[in-house]
Amino acid sequence: MKKLLLMLFAFAFLFLIYSCGGESEPEPQNIPGEDVARSPEKDIEIQRYNLQRMRDQAVNRTPCDTIALIEYVLDNYPEGTYLVDFDRTFAYNVPKPAVFYYSKNREYVFGVIARSKPGERLIEAKNVVGWDQSFIDLDSTELGTAFFYLVLFKCEGDQFSIVWEAPIPSHGGFNRIYLNKWKYKGTEYMQSYFHYARGSGHIDYNYFFVNGLTSFPHLLMTYEGINFKRTIANVNDDKYPDYYEHVYVDYGDSLRAVDSIAFVWNEKDSVYINTRNKKITRPY
Repeated sequence: MKKLLLMLFAFAFLFLIYSCGGESEPEPQNIPGEDVARSPEKDIEIQRYNLQRMRDQAVNRTPCDTIALIEYVLDNYPEGTYLVDFDRTFAYNVPKPAVFYYSKNREYVFGVIARSKPGERLIEAKNVVGWDQSFIDLDSTELGTAFFYLVLFKCEGDQFSIVWEAPIPSHGGFNRIYLNKWKYKGTEYMQSYFHYARGSGHIDYNYFFVNGLTSFPHLLMTYEGINFKRTIANVNDDKYPDYYEHVYVDYGDSLRAVDSIAFVWNEKDSVYINTRNKKITRPY
């Protein structure tokens, strides 16, 4: 009897082990939206859903408002293109689209868009805006590569059209745009501010309306950080802005600006030329 009980117990034990060992592993669940960056169709579907929510929540709509501009970009630009947001001033601020209505004539509207590089995963707008996102050049292939543009739109009736579209030579770290005026000539320019975390500073891409608002603008880059600085100047008194490149020396316990070199715009060759060495040029 005891032998029979032992045999039954052993059989039950082996059956239990076999049953547990034979259980299949649970299937991994797909996280909703994790593959959106590689699916333009899903991305557009989400964008249109968000756009409809904006429409539903809007209290007062006007022709060519920001919602209409978001829709225009969605309908008229290639897949993976977005009207980006301004950087948040505080962590809990609701981000606002990077749109600027020209106060002298509100038919003209500036916007900053970011396009995804063809052949790569789609960018996510949140990955190209802000201080931390200025590091994106180091791993842009993992997060997609963004190409920024400053665009001047015109509103006629309730329809947008593109006046010009100027590339911004950066891939991430966008902060804001704002209208400024060159004090020497009174020329207006749109200043596009980007963080530059690697240098603990920032870069400004300045678009000067040297031939008027509706003509393609002239780009001059300025910047400032721990040991680098470039400032707008009027060196040769023409309509194009010039700049000074400041030279820093590291003394071990301090950094000091010891010199500044003027660069002037050469309209014939479309480059900035070093006034001390004409072989040294810069595109903007």
